[in-house]
Amino acid sequence: MMKRNSRHKSPQKKIYNDVRLGVICANARGFAFVTPDGGGEDFFIPKKSLGGAYHGDRVKFAHVAGTKDEGAVIAVVQRNPSPVVGTVVKSGRAFKLFPDDERLPVLSIPLSSLSGAAHGQKAVAKIVAYPKGRTPTGEIFEILGDEGELFAEELSIIRAFALRDKFPEDAVDEAERAAKEEIKFDGRRDLTDKTIFTIDGDDTRDIDDAISIEKRGKNFILGVHIADVSHYVKEGGKCDGEAFLRGTSVYFPDRVLPMLPQSLSNGACSLNEGQLRYALSCVMTFSENGERISYEIFESVIKSRKRTSYGEITAALEGDDKALNKLKEILPELYKMRELCLLLEGRQRERGCIDLDVKEAHICLDEEGKILIPPCERTISERMIEQFMIAANEAVAHYLNSHKYFCLYRVHGKPQSQKTERLNCFLRGIGIPADIDCDNPRQGQFRDILKSVEGDPKAAIVNRIILRSMQKAEYSEQNSGHFGLGSDMYCHFTSPIRRYPDLFVHRRIKEILHSTLLPRSTFGENLKDIAKELSECERRADEAERKADDLYKLAYMSERLGEEFDGVISGVTSAGIFCELENTVEGFIPIDDLPRDFYNLDEDKLALIGGRRCFRLGDCVRVRAVDCDLGRMKTLFALCDKK
Repeated sequence: MMKRNSRHKSPQKKIYNDVRLGVICANARGFAFVTPDGGGEDFFIPKKSLGGAYHGDRVKFAHVAGTKDEGAVIAVVQRNPSPVVGTVVKSGRAFKLFPDDERLPVLSIPLSSLSGAAHGQKAVAKIVAYPKGRTPTGEIFEILGDEGELFAEELSIIRAFALRDKFPEDAVDEAERAAKEEIKFDGRRDLTDKTIFTIDGDDTRDIDDAISIEKRGKNFILGVHIADVSHYVKEGGKCDGEAFLRGTSVYFPDRVLPMLPQSLSNGACSLNEGQLRYALSCVMTFSENGERISYEIFESVIKSRKRTSYGEITAALEGDDKALNKLKEILPELYKMRELCLLLEGRQRERGCIDLDVKEAHICLDEEGKILIPPCERTISERMIEQFMIAANEAVAHYLNSHKYFCLYRVHGKPQSQKTERLNCFLRGIGIPADIDCDNPRQGQFRDILKSVEGDPKAAIVNRIILRSMQKAEYSEQNSGHFGLGSDMYCHFTSPIRRYPDLFVHRRIKEILHSTLLPRSTFGENLKDIAKELSECERRADEAERKADDLYKLAYMSERLGEEFDGVISGVTSAGIFCELENTVEGFIPIDDLPRDFYNLDEDKLALIGGRRCFRLGDCVRVRAVDCDLGRMKTLFALCDKK
C-alpha cells in the first residue's frame, strides 16, 4: 500500500469542458487542428489526443481546461467520406496505399481489394474499416496509371479534389435542347447595330463578356454586355443542379472542366464573332474625371463585330502596324477605352485600391503538346478589361442593394492584426520602412509600400508576402465591402458561364426587371449556406489549379535539368530555402546543399542566418536545376554562386 506522504503521485487527469462539434484538419507531423462548427478560433489537438480521428473527420471535441487553445477528441461523429488518392506500394506480401495528401493516413490494402492495381500505380480507394490501434483498411476502386506519368498525376489531382469531369446525361440533354432555341428579340433591346467586340486570351475556351464604348460630349458611355446564361439554365433544372455542385469551371493547362455542358459554354452562351446572342447589358456613363454618373441594366440581343486578343489589342495601342491594320475598324473605340481605363485607375488609386502585381504562370501546350511557360505581363489590354469588369460589378451590386433584394456579394475583409504584425516585422527585416496599423490597417499604407519597391528585385516577393497577409475574398449574403479594391459594394456579374454566383446574380436582376420579385422566405437562411458552399467550391478549384500548374512546371523543368537560372528566394524554412525563377517555377534547395555553415531560422525576418552567410526572402541567387520528382511534386535546385 502506498504511503500517504509518498512523493509518487498518480498522474493528474485533464479536465475537459466546452464540448463542441468540429472538423479535423491534420498535419503531416501527426498533430491536428479542429475547426469548430459555426466558426471561431481553431483548437490545437496533440497526436495523443486525436482519439482515432483522421483528417476531414467530423468529431466531438472538448477544450482542455487550463490551456488557451488545446482540445481533445471525445468521439468521431462522422468519418471523412472523401476517397483517398495515392500510390500503391508493395511491402513484402502486403500492399499499402500512400496518399498524395500527407495529412491522410496510409491505408492497408488486402489482396482481395487491390482490383488489379500493381506496385507503383496511382489509384483511388475508399476506407472500409478503422481497426483499433492499426492503420485503416482500404479498397481500391479506380486505377489511374503509373506514378510519375503526367496524365495519371493530373487525373490524381482531379480525383483528390473530387472535381466533376463528366456531366450526367440528363443535364447534357437539357442543355442541348436549350441551345437549339432560335434567337428572338421579344422585349429585348436590339444592340446589333452597336460596335461591340470581345477581348480575351488566345486560348480562351468560353467568351462571356463583350465591350462597347462611345463619347457623348465629354462623357464616356461604357457598355459591358454579358452572356445571358440564365435564359438557358433554368433555376431548379438538371443543368442548374449540376452547375451548382461544380460552382465554377476549373482550368488546367491541357483541359477545362466546365461548369456548363459544351453546347452552352462554347456554343449558345459564348459571345462568338458574328453571331446573335442573348445578353444582359450594363451601360454606364462616366464623367471626364472617371466618375460614374449613372447606369442602366437591361436585357439585350447583341452581335460581336470582332473577336480580339489581349496581345493584338496591346500591340495596336503600342503602334504595331500589323495590329493597327487588322483592328482598324475598332481603333477609335480602343483609344477611348484606354483613355477611360487610365481615368478609372486613377480614381481607384485615390480610394485606396491595393494594386498587387503578383506574377501568375500562364501554362499552355503548343500544337505538338510541348509545355510552354511564356512571360505573363499585365498589359494595357488586360488592365482595360479588368477596370471595366470591376465597374460593372460595382454597378450591379449597387443596383441589387438599392432594390433591397437578394445578392451574393463578393466581400474581402481587412487583414488580421497578427498577420499584419508579422508583415511589418518582415518588411523592416529586409530594410523597408513599414508601420501598418495592425488594429485598423488602411489601403493607402499597403499602396505606399508597394510604390516604394517598384523596380526593386524584392518587389515580386513583397507583393507575394502582402498577398499572403490578406484575407481571402469570399461570397456572402451580407455586404461588408471589399478591402482590397477599396469598394464599399461589390459582387460578381461578369462571368456566368464559368461562375455560379454570377448566374445567381443574373437571375435576381431579371426578377427585378420583370417585377417577379421573390419573398424573403424563398432563400431565408439558405442564402448564407449557398454563399458558404460556393466559396468552398472556389477554394477547391483554385487549389486544384495550383496543383496542376505545379505538376506541369515539374514536367517542364524535367527537360531542363543541368541548366542554370537566375532566381529570387521565395521561402525560408529550417530545412532549406525555396527559390522562384522569372517564369514562376519554384524549386527547393535543402540546407545540406547550402554552403557549409551553422544556420538558424529567424522566423520574424524570414531568414536563414549562418556565421558567414544569410539567406533572406527577396535575395537574388543563381541556381541549377538538378532533379524533378513528379510523384512527390518537387523540383530540386542547387546553388551556383559562391558569393
